Amino acid sequence: MAAQQTERGSIQVIERMMSLLDVLADSAEPATLKHLSQSTGLHPSTAHRILAAMTGTRLVERQEAGTYQLGIRLLELGNIVKSRINIRQVALPFMEQLHERIGEAVNLGIRHEDEIVYVERTSSGRSLVRVVYLVGGRAPLHLTSVGKLFLAADTPEAVRAYARRTGLPGKTPHSLSSLPVLEKELEKIRRHDLAFDNEEAEIGLRCVAAPIRNDEGVLVAGLSVSAPSERHSPDWVAQVKQTADHISQALGYRKPVK
Repeated sequence: MAAQQTERGSIQVIERMMSLLDVLADSAEPATLKHLSQSTGLHPSTAHRILAAMTGTRLVERQEAGTYQLGIRLLELGNIVKSRINIRQVALPFMEQLHERIGEAVNLGIRHEDEIVYVERTSSGRSLVRVVYLVGGRAPLHLTSVGKLFLAADTPEAVRAYARRTGLPGKTPHSLSSLPVLEKELEKIRRHDLAFDNEEAEIGLRCVAAPIRNDEGVLVAGLSVSAPSERHSPDWVAQVKQTADHISQALGYRKPVK
């Protein structure tokens, strides 16, 4: 009985500690003990005791004016977590859920210089596997929906430099092989935060892609669904975007408040 009471007491302390950290995280300025007590519903003496313990471990810093703010130890721990994050591991459960809903191939791609590299894929099981979308497969940025997301994130000067380096080679009659056409497409992608591949890499294959961003808001990967043109559905757009948003959130990204 005593052991159970001790365990409940320990859990309660952790919950109170987290409530104080949440309030400090939401406070743009150092917070007073009164504010922290009122916001968490904790008695001032209880809040003060927990804050003192967290100050000792550098989770919280106490200012000279008797106010509190998040401590440097949280930054150190956050950097350790960030360094150990594997985008494939984070994204795969979300990709599998999307695959179960729509029954088509879901791809995860990252940029390597002037190409997209596919680092994860769920097979549709209903059509022949396209070589370009195999794990480890590569394709020029301007020929894929995921690649165009990365080009859209570039500056106009960087896009023109890409066009000069690569010559914008085409693979099908639908490929965007001229700079003015590509720039027009990238402007549309910036407006909608979505990209499409309409048989530009392979005849009969269409894709839709949405961006994945990290905790700093940097584009780090693209999520796409690829399928034969006759099976491609406009209903996938919202689902792909939502799934990419969920992966971004799992990586720590928070959309700016408008």
